Amino acid sequence: MKLLVQDIKSYISVSDNIFNQSFNLSLIHQVITAYLSGARSGNQSQKNKSEVSGSGKKPWRQKGTGRARVGSIRSPLWRSGGVTFAAKPRSYDQKVNKKMYRGALRSIFSTLIRQNRLIIFNNFTILQPKTKILLNELKKISLKEVYIIIEKINKNLFLASRNLYKVSVKDIKSIDPVSLINFKKILITVEAIKKIEEILK
Repeated sequence: MKLLVQDIKSYISVSDNIFNQSFNLSLIHQVITAYLSGARSGNQSQKNKSEVSGSGKKPWRQKGTGRARVGSIRSPLWRSGGVTFAAKPRSYDQKVNKKMYRGALRSIFSTLIRQNRLIIFNNFTILQPKTKILLNELKKISLKEVYIIIEKINKNLFLASRNLYKVSVKDIKSIDPVSLINFKKILITVEAIKKIEEILK
């Protein structure tokens, strides 16, 4: 299939096997769920009954006091006692093999093309690391919210985009399925799309 390169008004050929796939909802959902789960820190830690500080002595005798029977001041029922089901550091990672991940990306990119959300440029860069310059360049092509994908990170472009909440600049090694879906428009260079085509074969 052929895709239009906006800045030079020319077409490039890309593989149908990569950029003309059907939308696989279940696969994309599984990959995105795994990606978001992997981003969770999982470092919460609480103390159970055996870990909180305090004596192991029985506070008062079992019978005859008129009060409820208690075996330890570290009981979860008491203030400053242990937590019943204490949270411990854990990993939320879910395994997604390469074939599934690549399949999901192929499906996402194909859908972006069908929805006219993928904008291809032969080259997209700025000469100075200034946010104002980047905004002016985006204004020329009527873009406010955009995910910019380039083959290698351009320092000026990266620094200029840091203060913009709705603009993100990534190289092909850093792209993620969540951002591809969430952003309204994806701007990608010809070099980047060719490299992605090689990776997703």
